[in-house]
Amino acid sequence: MSLPIFHPEAELFDRGVSVKFHQHLRYNPLRDSWVLVSAHRMKRPWAGQVEKPPEEHIPRHDPCNPLCPGNTRANGEVNPDYDSTFVFGNDFPALQPDAPDPGSNQHPLFQSKAARGVCKVMCFHPWSDITLPLMKKEEVVKVIDKWTELVEELGATYPWVQIFENKGAMMGCSNPHPHCQVWASNFLPNEPALSDRCQRAYYQKHGEPLLLQYAKQEAERKERVVVESSDWLAVVPYWATWPYQTLLLPRRHILRISDLRAEEREGLADIMKRLLTKYDNLFEVSFPYSMGWHGAPTGPYLKEDNSHWQLHAHYYPPLLRSASVKKFMVGYEMLAQEQRDLTPEQAAEKLRNLPEEHYKTRENQEK
Repeated sequence: MSLPIFHPEAELFDRGVSVKFHQHLRYNPLRDSWVLVSAHRMKRPWAGQVEKPPEEHIPRHDPCNPLCPGNTRANGEVNPDYDSTFVFGNDFPALQPDAPDPGSNQHPLFQSKAARGVCKVMCFHPWSDITLPLMKKEEVVKVIDKWTELVEELGATYPWVQIFENKGAMMGCSNPHPHCQVWASNFLPNEPALSDRCQRAYYQKHGEPLLLQYAKQEAERKERVVVESSDWLAVVPYWATWPYQTLLLPRRHILRISDLRAEEREGLADIMKRLLTKYDNLFEVSFPYSMGWHGAPTGPYLKEDNSHWQLHAHYYPPLLRSASVKKFMVGYEMLAQEQRDLTPEQAAEKLRNLPEEHYKTRENQEK
């Protein structure tokens, strides 16, 4: 009789009970979906795609980089000599405020709607060779303050304001300069619309916001916590899909990033630096990821009761085994359901045990 194959690290303790975690399903309450966890697959040999490591020697100012201060962008506009954050309209926006209406179609299989909005680019810092974990805390606070301003400004009109950062060429970022994008739309996109329904259903059934209860549970259990503070909690979620995916949560009930108090913004800057430093230290590389904020809808929703919502940020990094081997979402993931190759508990433990001093800082001190 053949025995099941277990990953050597696939034993964990939940409330004092030893459990061997072979393949199993986990429920994602934010998406009403399931993810397949197959921890033993980390033992398989890898002879597939190997990614090019991120560029480590980036010039502080590149005259050809359209995001640098004083440089000319594709549309001919010249950037100011900014010394902090800098926001401008995307030169190639996916959404425009005056797009024409496509017209209605009566057949249910050929529906279309008007899609209008605004797309902005936000530079975090004037230097190209720096990232959020290497920025000073007060510089990160300025980034958070600018996010708040944009949500308040665009959210006064648009139902959804999506802040997102694609970091690294592996995540499709074509420009090595610390920046993010902010897209505001006249519609509620698929992911927040699904999250809205799931959080509303949980609130109606349990009388408490889903992610507020979840944060309390994770803070008690500790096994998936990566970093925490008095106001914030960063965990590898129980239902994580990507190998080192994390969820950043406030401990207090907060609907939108614009509702944060001054001390909570400072605390957010601190925990972001700690989390992103651990990411970089995992494989000693500038860690690629896609990150985005989700909060209660804005625009016409500002007049409605959104008590079921809780502000949170998602981090989706692709790296799996090393700086050059990533997780591919193909085949089974695209045609059946999401699947991951190590348990969230293993991922959280690895991240949690990493130092909070950035490896580049350590190297500079040694030099």
